[in-house]
This record gives sequence, structure tokens and C-alpha cells, in this order.
Amino acid sequence: MESGEHGRFAAELTHWRTARGLSKRGLAARLNIDASYVSHLEAGRERGSATLARSADAELDAGGALWRAWQSNGDSPAPAAEPSESAAGAGLVVLEDEAELSFDGSDYHLRMRRLMRNDGTEPVTRYLVRIAVDRHPDDPERSNTLYRRSPLTWEELALEARCGGEPMGWTVKHDRDAVKELWIEFRNPTRRFPLYPGQSAEITYSYRVGADKWGRWFQRAVRLPTHRLSVQLAFPTGSEPEVWGTETSLSADAVPLRTPPRRTEQDDRTVFTWTTMDPPLHARFRLEWLLKAGPDTKETAPVNSLSASQAMATAGIVQDGEPVLDRPARPFDLPAEADEAQRVVGELLAAISRVRRLHTFGKGMGIAAPQLGIDRRAAVVLPPEPGAEPVVLINAGIEEVSAEQDTQYEGCLSFFDVRGLVPRSLDIVVAHADLDGAPRLSRFSHGMARLVAHEVDHLDGVLYRERMTPGVSPIPVEEYRGTGSRWTYG
Repeated sequence: MESGEHGRFAAELTHWRTARGLSKRGLAARLNIDASYVSHLEAGRERGSATLARSADAELDAGGALWRAWQSNGDSPAPAAEPSESAAGAGLVVLEDEAELSFDGSDYHLRMRRLMRNDGTEPVTRYLVRIAVDRHPDDPERSNTLYRRSPLTWEELALEARCGGEPMGWTVKHDRDAVKELWIEFRNPTRRFPLYPGQSAEITYSYRVGADKWGRWFQRAVRLPTHRLSVQLAFPTGSEPEVWGTETSLSADAVPLRTPPRRTEQDDRTVFTWTTMDPPLHARFRLEWLLKAGPDTKETAPVNSLSASQAMATAGIVQDGEPVLDRPARPFDLPAEADEAQRVVGELLAAISRVRRLHTFGKGMGIAAPQLGIDRRAAVVLPPEPGAEPVVLINAGIEEVSAEQDTQYEGCLSFFDVRGLVPRSLDIVVAHADLDGAPRLSRFSHGMARLVAHEVDHLDGVLYRERMTPGVSPIPVEEYRGTGSRWTYG
């Protein structure tokens, strides 16, 4: 039994919010309600309205799951649901699902192709399409402000749809600042061509979005039984693109794609292709990218023209001012959460790879989960020695410190425009855990002690500014002369 009167909707709301990586406050901002009300909804103490349930379903891309759960709550008869994608396309099977995204330096061009078969008993007359943009997925309020000021419009999308050689009509289902939903219809002004039981048809549709409104990610959701799903991303080679991806399902949080995107060079374009067979229903595959310098990349200025902090933000590093950096991170329950801990460590290692493309770290480097917007107690430290294995710290805390200290300049990926003089102990002992929950104690000295202490501070919600001597301020990175070299010790 679920807790509260409205358990099914509460459970679904919690699941989809978590699957989308949103805090209660983040979801509240998107729905324009108080965060405390989200807590009441997820605890089952409030049912919420039909309008809220529909809005939450659209914002979380839940494919109707939240709306159906809301209808099932309570004792009074539920209102009739408006036709959903599954209702309109009952019996549809997608034999081939191909998505192509191409960036020309100012606009993203999207082309979708579906080869479908009607295995049902009724003709199919329309197909649901959803277009959602999020320029700043880690900062909902910033995105909301952007789209309130400059909403996505149908005119700029320039949507076109065809079934074989026939143009398809379409009608609007939802029209929001950052989300558009429409039914593309198996008809046009001159004829109707429904997809009858046993028949197959190929539909294609295309649209474009400017880089000022798109985000550096593209997601595919499996809403119908699908045999083959493929995604192709093409970028100017001069932008030095890097692509990675994650998979989310109803039963699991985001994990890295099981196979990496395949990279090829085609003239002046770098193309990434990823394919999966028979993906599970309701799975979501999200590909993300980082673009560096290049004359054709207007979405992001060349890294050498960005500030140091802006460059880190392009690599997915949460910047100073975000609440996740100011509070202690949640420890893992090991070994029960071993898979989750391993997933977070994988994201940290991927982030290190991206960040090292942007800067030379002669002293070694580290990154903590809160710097990726992940409220969990995990960090990875990379020693300065070439080829050294990363040090993985799970549920870490400092147990002992030496009385002897020294003061050295430190930098932080979350405010990388400055460097600060920070006194730290020369030797520390850190308690941490293996994935199976076994406790460990590790001793670190000199530079590694400083790196590890810096990352453990992040896990405690502490930034190095709080460790600096009172009255001493950080200096601009332009004035710092130690980049690329190690800290020195007597």
C-alpha cells in the first residue's frame, strides 16, 4: 500500500521527478507552485487538480503515466481523459525510429523518420509529436526566464511532415513557452490516408531551433513498441565535439549508454551515431555534447574567449551560487546503493575527461558529485603523476589532520576565474567506503592531502573561500603564475 490517500499519483510523481533529475524545488518552479506543495503531493496528502496533473505529465515527459495515475486516485469518478498517444495509436509498432540532429553553427536542424506498422484492429489517423527545449537544464528558473522572455514559436520551428510522398496536416495539442505538442494527421486538404490494420507507412517530420533556445542535449523516448532506434548527431569538425549519453527507465535511474556513440568524419562534419535494438517501453535515451572552439560554432564562443568559469560551465560543472554546493551531500546506503554509487562515479570520471580538455592541471585535480548537481557523497581525485589511477572517495570524511600546515593557492571548478591562498594540513587520514560497504582509512600527504581535503569540503557543502585566512581575498586567475606546475614542498 502507498502512504497517504493518493498513493499512486504520489509514487508516480516522485518517480518521474527523480528520473528527470529534478529537485522538489526545481519541479515546483516549472509548475509555478510552492515546493512545500510538491512535498504534500508526493506524501499523498494532496491530490492536486486535473490541470496540475496534466502539466506535471507534460513537464516531466511522463507519456500519460501521471495523468492516468491521477485519474485512478480518489473515490469520485475520474473525468474522461483526452485522447492520448497510446489511445490514438493503439496497436502501432515502430519498426524503425531514426532521429537526425545537425548543427550548422547557429541553428539545430532535426529530422525524424518512423517506419510504422498497424498491428491493431482500428485505423490510425494521427500521431503525437512532442518538441521540448531546455537551454539550461540544471537551472530551471534561468530557463523559465529565458522562455518567458522569448518563447519558442511555431513560425521559427518551420515544421514539415510527410507520409511517403504525401504532405501531412497537423493540429496543436499543447502550446507552451518551451514545449509544443501536436498531432500530425494522416490527411491533407486533398485526401485522407489512414493507416489501416496490417498496413505499414513511413512518416517523416522536420523542424529547426536556434542555438539560443536549444540545449546541449537531445532525448528520445520510447512510447510505442520499437524494434530499432537510432540517433545521429552532426557537428562542425572545427567545434571539436564530444558526445556522451545516458539511459533512464521506469525501474532505474540514469546510467551510461550500454554502447558508446560511434564517431566518423565526413568532410568538415563530425558525425556521432548510436543505435539500439528492441529498447524497453518507456525507456529514455539522452545524448549530450560539448563543443569547443571553431569558426562555425556560434552557440558557444570559443573556449579561449570565454572566462575560465564559463568554460567550466560548458563542461557541465555547477557554478558558484547553486544551492547544491552549499549543503552537505547525502551518503550512500551501501551495499544497497552500490549501483547508484558506481553510476555517480562514472559521471565524475566522464566530467574529468571533459574538463581536462579545457585546462592543464599540473597539480592534479578533483571533482565532487555536488559540482555536477548530484546531491550524493562521492568524489574522484586525479593525482598529478601521468598515468596514475584516480582515487575514488565514497562517503568520505576526514578523520585525522596533522598539526603542521602550509598555505598554497587553490582553484575550484565552480568559480574558476580566481585562485585563493588556503592553509591546509600537510597530512590527513580519510575514512571512506568500498562499494560493498567495507570501511577504509587512507592517508594522504602534501599535494594529494590538499586535493582530497578540497573535495571532502565539497561533500560537506564548504567552498575553499571559507578556509582562507580572514581578510585575504582570492586573486584573478590572470594574476596567478602557478598554472600547469605542481605545488612545492620543502
